[in-house]
Amino acid sequence: MTLTVGDPASGALGSSGPASRLVGRIERFASVGSTNDVVRGWLAAGEPEICVAVADEQTAGRGRDGRSWTAPAGAALLLSLGFRPAWLAPDRAWRLAAIVSLAMAEAAESTARLPGGTIRLKWPNDLVAEIGGSIRKLAGVLGETEGLGTSDPRAVVGIGINVDWLPDAFPAEIARAMTSLRAMTGRSVDREGLLENFLARLEDHARPLRDDESLTSGHWIQRQVTTDRPVELHAPDGTVRRVFATGVDAETGALLVRDDDGDRPVFVGEIRHVRLSGL
Repeated sequence: MTLTVGDPASGALGSSGPASRLVGRIERFASVGSTNDVVRGWLAAGEPEICVAVADEQTAGRGRDGRSWTAPAGAALLLSLGFRPAWLAPDRAWRLAAIVSLAMAEAAESTARLPGGTIRLKWPNDLVAEIGGSIRKLAGVLGETEGLGTSDPRAVVGIGINVDWLPDAFPAEIARAMTSLRAMTGRSVDREGLLENFLARLEDHARPLRDDESLTSGHWIQRQVTTDRPVELHAPDGTVRRVFATGVDAETGALLVRDDDGDRPVFVGEIRHVRLSGL
């Protein structure tokens, strides 16, 4: 893999060095509106998978349901990956975001020298950690797809992980709900080392997925912090339903819940937000 130099007018930064045989293009930007938009444009122009855009800062970053996602320049690792998943059945496309979140959780623990299992996943893919009895968000994941089931399927998975964001600089309105690797360890964490580690672990998970559509070792399921907890399901119409999360389905990625109506699966498109009750 080579870190390529883009158009200087775009703010692209240049460097090079091997990182992953699976990634065909990776480009680093000082500042962009959204790395997801950059990668979507590359795919539309014919770029093969896997292409990666990395930014020091996003001016129009977003999360699920149009929520904004911001971080001070240099405080987070912000990147998006572009796939052409013709090798993956359309109803398995959710696995792309799953392996991205799993690879980042593993890479963050290794790079920051945290014990294995410290970083969990709040269904479906947000990276979280339990601190002082509360679940705090470390990273957000946004997956977007086009053309699934056609001859030109495209998928973009964006992830932003708080790395060197000092706790004193957390926005006051969300400070109690977020964390960073710096806050968790008390040390500065190398973003470049984290990126290299992430790409290596992504390759470990992506190759088995391409071969047989399996999700590596079930570790994505094991990291789900929502399992065996009461949760609140926030629907698009604003209604909130309290249920008990019993696990996740390995085939569909659905959250499995139990309520007065019995056991049932809940899919990502059905809800806007999952909140852990009592935390």
